This record gives sequence, structure tokens and C-alpha cells, in this order.
Amino acid sequence: IINLSYRYNITNRLNEKSDVYSFGIVLLEIITGRTVILKTQVRTHIIKWVSSMLADDGEIDGVVDTRLQGEYDSEAARKVVDVAMACVAPSSVNRPTMNQVVIELKQCLCKAKTENTSTGSIELVSVGAISGVSSLAR
Repeated sequence: IINLSYRYNITNRLNEKSDVYSFGIVLLEIITGRTVILKTQVRTHIIKWVSSMLADDGEIDGVVDTRLQGEYDSEAARKVVDVAMACVAPSSVNRPTMNQVVIELKQCLCKAKTENTSTGSIELVSVGAISGVSSLAR
């Protein structure tokens, strides 16, 4: 993983901000359907790939897993990508807390769930179960 944390490299101790970074990586893997290191002719880290995709056209459709075939809420997907990118900020002081991440993701899911209930779309899984993740990790 690219520059997990400068502090970790020095102390070999993980902290909440390194947990947030790792969670951001997992979010990116989930939303893109890709591995951390993209195995193409040039090995590209998922953070660099997402950043370049968003910089090219700003459209979320190029980032979201193609297996979803466009069957997702674009605003919610964009928000999840934004949260994930905030989690993997190069400087740990710029990363949100895990509580902030959970709040943002809950808002995304509530909004998407409300919009999808009228259409009978897929059922969303609640992130309520992960709200204590940062305290359980230690």
C-alpha cells in the first residue's frame, strides 16, 4: 500500500488514521471491483487510477464496477468515492475520523435507500454494524 502512514513507517505502530486509510482502500476496491494494484502493462495503484479517472472527465461511471451495468445511484456512488478518497489522503491529518466516515456512509445509504424503495430496487445493507469498527480494531 502506498505510503500507509509516515508515522507507521517510523514507529511500526498503527493508529486510527492508518485504519481509516486501510478502510478507504477497501471502499475503493468495493466500488471499483478492482484490486489495489491494477495488473495492466503498467502496474497502477488503485488510488492513482481513481484519481486519474476522475481527473479525466469527472464522471463516476468510469470508476464504478462495470458489473453493476449502470444499476446504481450515481450521487451515492460519487459520495462513497469522495469518502474513500478522503480516507486515503496522503497526510493522515487530512483524513477523516472513522466516526465521520460512518456518518457520511450512513447518509449515502439512507438517501439511496429512500430513492430505491419506490422503484423496488436492490436492498441495501446497513453500515450500522461497522459503527464501532475503530474501537473494535484495538
